[in-house]
Amino acid sequence: MPERFPVSLQQKIEDRLRYYEDLGIRLFYTDRASSGASFTSSETIAPTPSPTAVFEETVLPKSTPKPAPVLPPVKVPPAAAHPPLVMPPSGPSLFEAVDKVKDDSLLKIREDLGECTRCKLHKGRNKIVFGDGNPKAQLVFVGEGPGADEDMQGLPFVGRAGKLLTQMIEAMGLQRKDVYICNVVKCRPPENRAPEPDEVSSCSPYLMRQIDSIHPKVIVCLGATAAKTILNTTRGISQFRGEWLDWRGHKLMATYHPAYLLRNPPAKADVWKDLQKVMAELGLQLPKKSKS
Repeated sequence: MPERFPVSLQQKIEDRLRYYEDLGIRLFYTDRASSGASFTSSETIAPTPSPTAVFEETVLPKSTPKPAPVLPPVKVPPAAAHPPLVMPPSGPSLFEAVDKVKDDSLLKIREDLGECTRCKLHKGRNKIVFGDGNPKAQLVFVGEGPGADEDMQGLPFVGRAGKLLTQMIEAMGLQRKDVYICNVVKCRPPENRAPEPDEVSSCSPYLMRQIDSIHPKVIVCLGATAAKTILNTTRGISQFRGEWLDWRGHKLMATYHPAYLLRNPPAKADVWKDLQKVMAELGLQLPKKSKS
């Protein structure tokens, strides 16, 4: 009767055999164990059971031998030989995560908003600034939030920046009644600061519903807050300003906020170039170039 190994050695051998089993090379180490005499003689000797072989049969469960692993080729095959890798989609954006409301309308959205107290901005507001303009507009302007004048009147873009926006709209050959104007948040942030993330998340679903209800051909984001909110991005507006972007089937253009233009008048030329792209998309007559 073969001498039994110490318990500690048996455990080490079992662990090693399981390791070989996991690697898929069971046949390799079984052949080596069953024909150990062939390493000392070149003659063909019939395999005979050895103590090691008997030991293996008693401690390892019988299983179907696993095929040897197939190593990947060293050279990368041509791209045409394999279909392109499809990356998993990223998480839904802030707006795509909200289901569309069937038969929605601006009136229903305003009723659902009510005298909103969903975030802390309601504590300092005078009036909710919901939006203003044509409910069937082909062009929607989205700003950041109401200022002092807007908070008093309950209408978007009626202060100094609003007057500049009106001039921009008229330069396009339109009037305010032809477009729709709204903001990311409906209540004025204190001291005209940028809306905070919790305020945006509470209010922006109503903005999404406004856009879905109007279903415009073009959306113009005025400033970084509007662009980052709708596009769900942290990129600076200068990285994509003036470029056409697709958002849920709508053409989207991000440009500078009129308040920024009041502080930086030279940037008006860039915004005018952006608005001319919008005009071309809407089929509006572009201004004639000066011959001089």
